Parts: sequence; C-alpha cells; structure tokens
Amino acid sequence: MEFVTTRDELRVIYKTPRPTDASMRKELRALDGHCRSFIGKSPFVLIGSADNAGNADVTPKGDKPGFALVLDDRTIAIPDRPGNNRLDTLENILLNPSVGLLFLIPGMNETLRINGDARITIDAGLRERLAVDGKQPQSVVVVSVKAAYMHCAKAFMRSELWKPDSWYDRATLPTLGQILSDQMAHAETVSDFDRSLDEAYSKTLW
Repeated sequence: MEFVTTRDELRVIYKTPRPTDASMRKELRALDGHCRSFIGKSPFVLIGSADNAGNADVTPKGDKPGFALVLDDRTIAIPDRPGNNRLDTLENILLNPSVGLLFLIPGMNETLRINGDARITIDAGLRERLAVDGKQPQSVVVVSVKAAYMHCAKAFMRSELWKPDSWYDRATLPTLGQILSDQMAHAETVSDFDRSLDEAYSKTLW
C-alpha cells in the first residue's frame, strides 16, 4: 500500500474542484451572532486534542443545551462533569493547548467547527455559573478561539445520522457491560457490569 506524503501529492488528487472563495472566507477569527446562537443551543461537543508527542484523543462532552458558556466573542468555557478520571483530554491540554471543537445540534445536519487553544481552570465563580442542580463541574476547559466556521451537511446527510429509521434496533446490540466483560476477560458478570454502570448513570451525571 502506498501513502500520500506531501502536500503537492495531496493537491494533485484533490485538484478539482478547487476550494471555493466562500469556503475560505467563511472562517472567522471570532464568534459572531450565529456562532454564539449555535453554541447556546448545542447539547453536545466533541473535543479533539493531542499531547506534545502527537498522541491524539477525541472526547465527547454533553449536557443541557447551552452548557458550553460563551464568555466573549473569543472565549468559550466547557464544564468537565464526573467521568472515568482517565483525564486524557485534560492531560493533553497541559502539554499541548491546541484543540478542535465540533458542536452539534440534534436534527441539524450542519455543525460548528472551532479551533483554538485551551486552558484548565477551577475558578470558583466560573464553576458556580456552570453548576447544575447545585453541583459544580470539577474543572472548566476555557478555549481561546482562533478559527470558527460552519461545516456543511454532507457527512450527516450521507450517514442519515438523525433518521430514526436508519438506526439499529438497540436490543440487537450488546450492552456496554457485555462489551467490557469480553474485552477485559473480567470475573465480574455482565449483569454486575451493567448494574454498576446504571448506578453510575443515575447518581453521577453531574
């Protein structure tokens, strides 16, 4: 198998059509009203990061719509709720602040992409603003925006992501407990795995 290794080789493959003027000009250096509105309605964001050796990670963050707080036209605050404490993304940010964000709104095929630099804070005032039912996030990822732009709908149209009639019947898929039991060859039973996961879901979402 041969691989593309240079930008020139890549551009030969993708020589037509060339990027349109609009596709280049749509990239903003700050959040406009449309970006702020999109973030305010989004209940879900993917955060891409990498450490200083290039080891990459993508983590999902989901909460009530508007959970990511726009502090100003160049700054977004994303709360970190209870999780598995692997801290892959947070540790990456300490080594390499560059992140890529992809905000989604259910049922909308277009997405909002943001690139920037991230830092971690435990600022008391900000954590209080991001509290849910009195429960503050353990920390907050603050992203300084370098680029923001809307992404077209083609990937979501091809995948039919939001069409229920294209979804698998959940009952035909293994539970997470079944998957973990197989992958970890653990003595704990599938039902024990699923029961502990259900307990975590019910008690530690926030």
